[in-house]
Amino acid sequence: MDHDEARTRILDAAEKLFYDRGIQSVGMDELRTTAGVSLKRLYQCFPAKHDLVEASLCRRDARWRSALTAYVTEHADTPEARPLAVFDWLHDWFSAPDFRGCAFINSFGELGATSDGVGRVAREHKRALRSYLTDLAGDASVTEPAAVGGQLALLVDGAISTAAITGDPSAARQARTAAAALLAAGASGG
Repeated sequence: MDHDEARTRILDAAEKLFYDRGIQSVGMDELRTTAGVSLKRLYQCFPAKHDLVEASLCRRDARWRSALTAYVTEHADTPEARPLAVFDWLHDWFSAPDFRGCAFINSFGELGATSDGVGRVAREHKRALRSYLTDLAGDASVTEPAAVGGQLALLVDGAISTAAITGDPSAARQARTAAAALLAAGASGG
């Protein structure tokens, strides 16, 4: 197995195990076994656990935002419909049997006070999401897209946290209703 294949297998294992059970409860030996690589290869790819945690979060960020963008592009016909399509995508995600909330909020809650890297990656993910939502709000002709984008980001994070805690995907629908009201008020200058 070459370095790239080993790295991919390790990241696949880490992403699943960390998301399912948390970072601190997963040891490097379990990661090695799940990935099917030697401990030596694991440490060649990721010299320390924090390197693996940061890499898995960065990869998850790229995949998560890519999936969201693809869904919005495919399912929303107009610029005005795009911000609301975000909440439809969230509902689908919340309905998945392996949904465990936001990996970035979870990781920050677990390690943010002790890991600058986890904090940095979590903040960057949230900044990028807010920027995307701000762009969608601007494209939807909202008068103050930065303000509305920030409010939409709060609705997204609130819906994710609520769905994770309650196990009820309808949090996305409730947040969508609030988002529609925000967008209507923002478009009218309200």
